[in-house]
Parts: sequence; C-alpha cells; structure tokens
Amino acid sequence: MGAGIPEPRSGQDAPFLTVAEVAERMRVSRMTVYRLVHSGELPAVRFGRSFRVPPESVETLIESARYTGS
Repeated sequence: MGAGIPEPRSGQDAPFLTVAEVAERMRVSRMTVYRLVHSGELPAVRFGRSFRVPPESVETLIESARYTGS
C-alpha cells in the first residue's frame, strides 16, 4: 500500500475483533456473541455503541469450553 497508510489487519493480527468476526471464528450467531459479552464470559471493550473483543479472549473462551470427554 501507499506510504503512511497501514496495511489492513485480519483475524489474529488485529488488536480487536468485531462481534461479526468473533461469530464467524466461533461459528455461532452474532446474538450468541452479544450474550457472551453481556454475561461476562467473553471480555470485550465498548467503543461508542459497538463492542470489540481481544483475539486472545476468544481463544481463551474456546479453550475453556473444549470438551475432553470422560
């Protein structure tokens, strides 16, 4: 890209993910992501009227929810 214009970030490289990106990563609906954020299970930062989620928070939630069987 041109000088002074940052390269677009994607997925794990981005400092924050949108609710839609989290939903796609977890293969759930956006409403499910909003429920996780509002319940406190998924840490997020609010910017104006939208939420942004740190990628490491998504990975932590996925790891903690991993089913190992008995």
